[in-house]
Amino acid sequence: MLDELRRERLRKLEEIRKAKLDPYPARVKRTLAVGEARKKFAALEKGKKAVGLAGRAISIRDQGGVIFMDLRDESGSLQVVLKKDSVKNFDFLKGVLDRGDFVAVLGPLFKTKSGQESIEAKNLEIISKSIRPLPSEWYGIEETETRLRKRYLDLFLNPETRELFERKAIFWETARKYMKQNGFTEVELPVFESVPGGADAEPFKTHHNALDTDFYLRISLELPLKKLLVGGFEKVFEIGRIFRNEGIDREHLQDYTQLEFYWAYADYRELMVFVEKFYKEIIKATTGGLTTTWQGEKINWGKKWEVIKYTDAFKKANKLDPLAAKENELIKMAEALGLEPERGMGKGRLIDLIYKKTVRPHIIQPAFLIDPPVELVPLTKRSDENPAVGERMQPVAGGTELGTGFSELNDPIDQRKRFEEQMKLREAGDAEAQRLDEEFLEALEYGMPPAAGFGFSERLFAVLMDKPVRETVIFPLMRPRSNLE
Repeated sequence: MLDELRRERLRKLEEIRKAKLDPYPARVKRTLAVGEARKKFAALEKGKKAVGLAGRAISIRDQGGVIFMDLRDESGSLQVVLKKDSVKNFDFLKGVLDRGDFVAVLGPLFKTKSGQESIEAKNLEIISKSIRPLPSEWYGIEETETRLRKRYLDLFLNPETRELFERKAIFWETARKYMKQNGFTEVELPVFESVPGGADAEPFKTHHNALDTDFYLRISLELPLKKLLVGGFEKVFEIGRIFRNEGIDREHLQDYTQLEFYWAYADYRELMVFVEKFYKEIIKATTGGLTTTWQGEKINWGKKWEVIKYTDAFKKANKLDPLAAKENELIKMAEALGLEPERGMGKGRLIDLIYKKTVRPHIIQPAFLIDPPVELVPLTKRSDENPAVGERMQPVAGGTELGTGFSELNDPIDQRKRFEEQMKLREAGDAEAQRLDEEFLEALEYGMPPAAGFGFSERLFAVLMDKPVRETVIFPLMRPRSNLE
């Protein structure tokens, strides 16, 4: 059926070319956007001056000597009326026009007898012939895989999809504006790294032909931003793409956008005050308020956020002190919970595995989760009050982490020891453990000021929109169709 419809449209395309008309011209006579024409409709109708509109024909209704067409551009839609006695090539157009074609229309604005705002076409030309028929507006494309793979159709057929990405633009625009208003300098840093670092994640590997060297796509923005603190910057940030070679689920993607910033002479307590205000600004600008819904739960972002100690929450949920627990105890607990701890995970990863099962899902209202065991945070300062925990804070809501911040470790000796511990975990089979980065350690040895660092990804936006993160990416990475056959 699709092949027959496509062949028919190709025949019409050939008819247009035989008539010495260009079905894909480079220039279009457009004087107004549809939305602007509707806004100024009364004045334009009164003046009876012809206007030039352009857009896609989203419906065509043939009434014999009159054709009614709905024309849509980015700003809105308007009815087009083509009359046999007003358009010289009426019969030709009637034979070649299809729903989905882009057209340019020239004529005066008027209202029909029923009062519908319209444009009377004195001239109409096809400016991009549609070869494939669009899905029906009434039935659209419901299947998620198809919507994501053919996002251009999803955007055209579903106004709420377009609104989603307009909101996402506001989300990042507000974040960037807030950073700059608070004295942070935006920078752009390399995507390729010789040693991937700054996060517990497996990287993508690529080969640089000119340098004949293997590199990794960055898994974090952290280490180069910290080098800028060594170099004298005091407030820096980047909004950039991150690449992690890990599984796909409701919360995770392999490539995504992240904002990360570093702030000299601040600590994670100051960071909590700053981040709470920051998030409320973003949420209000993006959603229009400070209450959202996630999986049927109402989240009130406007109240003062609770501060929860990681070890206290873990003990309450599991009746086990994570700081005193032995590795074999944690393995038994993980297995009892139906989890599958991997060989060589180490104590920190085991604690985190159990936490994600027993603690995190129950934190629905916004809170800061602070002071996890130091094994979980190899780039974080130890707490002055308890060296067994690290000064990390995480905004948590809707049962998931929505960012991570630290009092940054700037002691090069301690940092080397932490890297060495991570390398032992790698040797034991933990592919996500961090690697020892000599260049970063060398930079630290020149001295980095005390600092706080924080980052969040588009997962926050997904939670605000109550959608899986993949559905909030305009063109998510998909398995090639050739691999599905």
